[in-house]
Amino acid sequence: MKKLLLMISVLILSGCLGMPKNVQPVSDFELNRYLGKWYEIARLDHSFERGLNQVTAEYSLKDDGGVMVINRGFSPSKNEWKEAEGKAYFVNGDSEGYLKVSFFGPFYGSYVVFELDHENYQYAFISGPDTGYLWLLAKTPTVSPEVIQQFIKMAKAKGFDTDSLIYVEQKSAEVKQ
Repeated sequence: MKKLLLMISVLILSGCLGMPKNVQPVSDFELNRYLGKWYEIARLDHSFERGLNQVTAEYSLKDDGGVMVINRGFSPSKNEWKEAEGKAYFVNGDSEGYLKVSFFGPFYGSYVVFELDHENYQYAFISGPDTGYLWLLAKTPTVSPEVIQQFIKMAKAKGFDTDSLIYVEQKSAEVKQ
């Protein structure tokens, strides 16, 4: 019984580190340029972000060579900020935009940068382990319509349900950070 539970646990944990069939992580990834605060521009819905706006992700180096991740968003319905702290590590090497991220102890999920503004690191398209996880992040609270159209076109071609995208409100006069 113990062996069976161990095998099931390994299968479950390893299953979260895959990526959609048509998604490939970017190469020539430079972590130091990626670090800092990113604004969530668009996403597919998930319970852990449901109803949140002004969502940001902040990445900084950890002493062990990994990446500290702080996700933050405002819940208007509860009139409060929600924050989650996690950690991320490269899966294959630090020049590939493929990391595993954890917010819950030993459980990791895929974080795949499949498109990136390599010149200025101003936007990134992110996938999780399957086509149910998709984000457009940017170093600024807004992006050009061209970037949004590129995101939609590329994501749709890779099998994501772009009709279900949520566009994240980033500014509110009522709430101060």
